[in-house]
Amino acid sequence: MDDLPAGAITPPPAPTARRLLIDLALARAQPGGGSGADFMRRRTAMQEFPNLSGILEGVEWVVVGAVAARAYMPERATQDLDILVRAADAETVAARLSAAGFLPVAELGIPGAAFAAPDVPEIDVLYGEQFWLEEALAQPGRDPAGLPVLALPYLVLMKMAAGRVRDVGDVATMLGWADEAALDAVREAVARFAPADRADLESLIYLGRRERGLPE
Repeated sequence: MDDLPAGAITPPPAPTARRLLIDLALARAQPGGGSGADFMRRRTAMQEFPNLSGILEGVEWVVVGAVAARAYMPERATQDLDILVRAADAETVAARLSAAGFLPVAELGIPGAAFAAPDVPEIDVLYGEQFWLEEALAQPGRDPAGLPVLALPYLVLMKMAAGRVRDVGDVATMLGWADEAALDAVREAVARFAPADRADLESLIYLGRRERGLPE
């Protein structure tokens, strides 16, 4: 932050930025969305990504980001595959990927690194130390292609912590189309791991259900 150019806007902390986005959405939210229910319930895997299970055999990992989100909302195009591993496994993962032809090309803005190989999407490896990480690695979900993805409660925790516009929108959409059992699991995880975010969570559930056109 010390190197911001003259005139640059200093971004607020993620929770504050997230609250600003939620308040703006609450002020302007209208019932219904632009897509039909059949489309919103559709779960696809039109984009193909490498299954790293063989390369990372013996290492626990899960898909996060946009590819994980397609297990819980309509798929959108993305340029890379984001995966989450233990920070303690960083060297092992880097060595395995390099041996398989995925060479490191950049450090990420958060702990992690990007790996690239010819003719396949870039792989962004995030090095995790979250309080919920062990639980999440032990009980992954599956996307339509069979990739191990971060289960919804932990994906919500991760996206709420990031607080970017797209992440906040994704959370509202995923929660709006989640059933009551899934919502209860998300509420329980947020209460345990991010209790200060419970009010924001309920606002995002409300926004998602309102966009879906459900009664208040």
